[in-house]
Amino acid sequence: MRRKTRVFTMIQPGEIWIADIRYTDGVSSKKRPVLVLWLDGVDVVVAVVTTAQPRTETDVVISDWQNAGLRAPSTVRLSRLDCLEQTLLLRRLGMLSANDRQLIRTVWDAHVKPQF
Repeated sequence: MRRKTRVFTMIQPGEIWIADIRYTDGVSSKKRPVLVLWLDGVDVVVAVVTTAQPRTETDVVISDWQNAGLRAPSTVRLSRLDCLEQTLLLRRLGMLSANDRQLIRTVWDAHVKPQF
């Protein structure tokens, strides 16, 4: 059986990718958009991107969603972080605009911090 390999692509923070997100059962998965927050060796820390409306102060609406490569108005959920192997990033959709990146940084600095 031939293994599917991805051509080497540089991954950058601020990019939107389609990722293969595994469920906690370890068997099934779902392909969904994610925002790359930072790289950590062979891993990447991402935030989930959803078409659902914001529901908490850590949900950030992407204003320039079309130029980010998304199909519909979307929200970044900074409360839904995941650490993935870079190989689980399947396809690059686009890059967040400078304004959207700045808004995410502002919300991160204000609301995402340890509670101890």
